[in-house]
Formats: sequence, structure tokens, C-alpha cells
Amino acid sequence: MKKKVDDYQIYEKYYEQIFQQVKNDPFAQSLGIQLTKFEAGFAEAILEVKSHMVNAYGTVHGAVIYALADHAFSVACNAYGKTSLGLSTTIQFIESAKPGDKIVACAKEIKRNYRTGFYRIDIFHEQNLIATMEAVSYRKDQYFIELD
Repeated sequence: MKKKVDDYQIYEKYYEQIFQQVKNDPFAQSLGIQLTKFEAGFAEAILEVKSHMVNAYGTVHGAVIYALADHAFSVACNAYGKTSLGLSTTIQFIESAKPGDKIVACAKEIKRNYRTGFYRIDIFHEQNLIATMEAVSYRKDQYFIELD
């Protein structure tokens, strides 16, 4: 019988390795997304809206908000070093943001089991909730870090 691995112990023991991997996301970096908090099952990322990130009406494009939320989700669900992929997401856009605004995505793990994880990601401008996303991840067998 296989020994069950404690995800939280993996997170603690390999924190630096995991952190280096999740913070160096090339797509997020290309948008200017910065990871500001990283914990087991939780991530916070910030993005300053630039003038090229808006739609025809001068407000931040929904795809930019989605990309920020998706990055926070990715970091939160991969916090245990086990390769996790997004299975599904549903996002609701509530308010808009403009160039110069700093928007923040907070991803929180709601429940995780052997194969799936459930997350809620809230996106804020200052104290205003501008979007919210629910997301489900699929947890593969492989780890993206070297285990002892």
C-alpha cells in the first residue's frame, strides 16, 4: 500500500522551490502581474492597469481581469508542488477599472481532495469587489519539484 503524502508538509519543506516556480510565470510577468502573497492554498497577485489593457470604452478588458484571477488561482492550486491544472472557471464581472488602477486578485482554497481542488478568487480595486471567479483544479500524480 502506498504511503499517503501530506500536502502541507510538502508545502513547508519545499516552499522555496515551489515559490520560485510559481512566481516565474512568463505570461503573468509579460502582463506585469506581481505575486504579493503565497501560502498553502492561498495567493494574492496585483496588476497596475496600463492604457493598452483597456477595451473600446476605456475600461480594463475582461481578459486582463481574467488573466490576473487565473494566475492567482494557478499559484494557489499549485502551492503543494503537485502539478494542478484548471478544469473549469466561471467569472462574474461586477465593476470596471481604468488605466492607472491597481487591481488585486485573492485566490482562496475552499476544498481540496486527492484529485480536485475548489477555489474562489475575488478581484478588487481598492476596497471594491470588481469581479469574482469560482474555479476547479485537477491534481495530477506528478510533482513539478524534486522530492527527496
